[in-house]
Amino acid sequence: MDQHMSSLLGQRFEDALVFAFRLHRRQTRKGSETPFVSHLLGVTDLVLHYGGSEDQAIAALLHDAAEDQGGEETLAEIERRFGAKIAAMVRDCSDTTVTPRPEWEERKKRYLRHLPDVPAETLLVSAADKLYNVRAILADYHLVGEQVWKRFNGGRKGTLWYYRALADEYARLMPDHPLCAELLRAVAQLEKEAGVVEPSDWEK
Repeated sequence: MDQHMSSLLGQRFEDALVFAFRLHRRQTRKGSETPFVSHLLGVTDLVLHYGGSEDQAIAALLHDAAEDQGGEETLAEIERRFGAKIAAMVRDCSDTTVTPRPEWEERKKRYLRHLPDVPAETLLVSAADKLYNVRAILADYHLVGEQVWKRFNGGRKGTLWYYRALADEYARLMPDHPLCAELLRAVAQLEKEAGVVEPSDWEK
């Protein structure tokens, strides 16, 4: 097979794109009227930009499906449609699949502890999700200032703590990956814009 042709996305990706849209079609981004699918497409773009495979791109499209749209039942449907590998990647990108959700800080600390056990293939998807989020927070901070923190359960302190902890952990786990370096830069810029001067401003 031609090398260029082998890199093209196929029917599975198209099916995942449609499935993701149907799952999230009524969902919007936090604190805005922006369709949530924009986030899924943005994360997928980052995964592909940084060399991700079709499986990783499909996982990027579906990374919030279980967490936001049906938990274990949705995971089972993902496995049926796209296989156990994709379902496992989606599970590893989810901080919970149960309803009601555990308390915010508990979920986030548990997710951080879980990252060292996540395969490198999935870490790329997870880190791309976080890079997209930090860039979006930074853009919204430029628009609405300190009001942006009201959109997040962790508020200013918790949100800054979480993304710094994530960026540092991805960098530790994938020290030579350019996406991790970009995430570190984005978090540093967010901290600068938010006026963080000491680690105690965001440490939990």
